[in-house]
Amino acid sequence: MKETIHIYHTNDLHSHFEHWSRIREFLKKRKQWHLDEGEPVYLFDIGDHVDRWHPLSEATLGKGNVDFLNEVGYDAVTIGNNEGITLDYVDLNSLYHHADFHVIVGNLLDQSSQLPSWAKAHHIYQTDSGMKIGVIGLTAYFKPFYKALGWNITSPLDELEKLVQELHPQVDMVILLSHLGIRDDELIAAQFPEIDVILGAHTHHVLHQGKEIKKTMLGAAGKYGHYVGHMMIEVDTANKKIVGKKAQLYEQQELPPVEKEEQESLEWYQEGEALLGEKVTELAEPLAVDWFNPSPLPDVLCNAVAEWCEADCAFLNSGLLIDGLEEGAVTKQDLHRILPHPINPCLIEMKGAELKEIIKQTFNEEWPHLQVKGLGFRGKVMGRFVYTNIQFNGHEILIGQKPIDPQKIYKLALPDMFTFGHFFPDLQRLEKKYFMPEFLRDVLQWKLKQ
Repeated sequence: MKETIHIYHTNDLHSHFEHWSRIREFLKKRKQWHLDEGEPVYLFDIGDHVDRWHPLSEATLGKGNVDFLNEVGYDAVTIGNNEGITLDYVDLNSLYHHADFHVIVGNLLDQSSQLPSWAKAHHIYQTDSGMKIGVIGLTAYFKPFYKALGWNITSPLDELEKLVQELHPQVDMVILLSHLGIRDDELIAAQFPEIDVILGAHTHHVLHQGKEIKKTMLGAAGKYGHYVGHMMIEVDTANKKIVGKKAQLYEQQELPPVEKEEQESLEWYQEGEALLGEKVTELAEPLAVDWFNPSPLPDVLCNAVAEWCEADCAFLNSGLLIDGLEEGAVTKQDLHRILPHPINPCLIEMKGAELKEIIKQTFNEEWPHLQVKGLGFRGKVMGRFVYTNIQFNGHEILIGQKPIDPQKIYKLALPDMFTFGHFFPDLQRLEKKYFMPEFLRDVLQWKLKQ
């Protein structure tokens, strides 16, 4: 006898709740429909559902997202880097306390080098016909960030090898929830024939009909709720074998509209803003921001980052600040609105000769108007660079009024988005100190309170 196992999957929502009403109603109805037909059905999220750019996610530290997942009836999730490294240790440890689903992540250990109480390395689901489905979860290997927060993250591929060896003999099918990215997923599919299905995330890739590598089917649904994934696995229940796999995506525009969905999305935003209404300081005068011309607020932020990191000098880009601050009361919501990025301060030590070359790269005339995507940046354009304790005298660069000494070791503070090699490749190889869990908005709040 044959049956079809239905798997619906989402990934990288990044708190883009503008489509969530449709996704929620579609998944609830689909799940109930399959259950009424007596068909096995599972709902999985592959991480980065939480993103603190949204006021509701910021105000609830992701617990609002967990409520949304509970309401739909998800069976399991894995975590992405946005859950993993944009919350402090205590907040991630309590994020899933009220979850009605399994959190499956096999490569994250707590301070005692054990799996956290809220996580499982794998879980076995069993259909009514007796098919046993083993589900593994893995998240991206951002070791310096997890370490700075107090977590022990292990190599996903090393853990996968152990988990597959343990799980494969016990089950009829293996599914991997992978917040690792398309390249790792392709590599895993080629190397691990025991894995039947990989549901992917992290690199925001779209696989409209899935992608088969050897006998493993890959699925992925892009980002921001633009798609919902659906995988259909046909099995022969008599000999517990998979006989066919199909994958498809449903575009959110094609999902049935929901009454007052725009109103609901607006209310979630307003609820978050109201929860962030706490006053943090009072300004005697406004602090404006201009992305392309000198303005006071970027200078205040840059000075704050230098001071926070106890650095010799600092630089950052004005485009980090979405807007300025008005005279009068400043609330947490104001600071979140102007600095929505999950970006931390970072300190790097380097010789003067290296520092000089890095500073020279900030003179790139194309960068201020460059539209930046990813790296934690949630703004529009890079904006002009501003500097603290870095002066220019003709072609000479000074640190603290003195010309850079090529052999001297200097401490440079900057936003962590510049340490990933995209803009400053030379910074990737240098040792870094990430200041966590504080974001740039926390550092600005600290400075303004002074």
